[in-house]
Amino acid sequence: MAVIHHTTLAPSKLELLTSWLPAQPWHLGDGREPELAKVGGFRLDDPEGEVGIEFMVVTDGSGDQPVTYQVLLSYRGAPLDGADHALVGTAEHGVLGRRWIYDGAHDLVVVGQLFALILGETKAQAQSVSDTPDPSVTGYSAEAGRTAAIESTTVNNGPHGTDLLVQVAETPGLRTRELTIQLRRVLQPNRGHETRALGHVTAGWLLPDGTKAQDMFAVLLDAASEPRS
Repeated sequence: MAVIHHTTLAPSKLELLTSWLPAQPWHLGDGREPELAKVGGFRLDDPEGEVGIEFMVVTDGSGDQPVTYQVLLSYRGAPLDGADHALVGTAEHGVLGRRWIYDGAHDLVVVGQLFALILGETKAQAQSVSDTPDPSVTGYSAEAGRTAAIESTTVNNGPHGTDLLVQVAETPGLRTRELTIQLRRVLQPNRGHETRALGHVTAGWLLPDGTKAQDMFAVLLDAASEPRS
């Protein structure tokens, strides 16, 4: 279960994201430095207990209208091989020491646990409380009940978000199949459902006026039905 250490992190997550976010193709900023506030999120457990997994929601208030983003963060105690391009930054943790923080879309452990959440094989954990499930985060899948393991992932970042093309091996029979997990990087309150979806993850955050909003953070689609970019 996720263990939360209430301690220091230098630089802070928001400081790291302030530098990293404007370089992303799905960022909607106008050239101003982001003014970020954490407004929601949740965590997932790594079955091996090695990787911290956080889905963080931040709102940028620097522009004329606030924009809310979903960022996936992977916390590791050593560099992740072949992922230098996905490094958000490094920070000193008051308990765990140096942590390498990555965009979780490029971390197979994170993608695997997101897929498990969609399939109903794992539960979201509270963002700031140890060993506490977060029932407000829900996963749904028409694929529920199947056993599938991700063999590889291809990450496609674009102006509309991040698409994860995943190769999965299904049992019985170990049939290989291609699926797409669409990550909605820019969140919109109470957006309509995707009719082609095989599954999704829905979660919430707080709007600037303090009211609650929800959106689908991730949508599972059949890759064969998706246009290739």
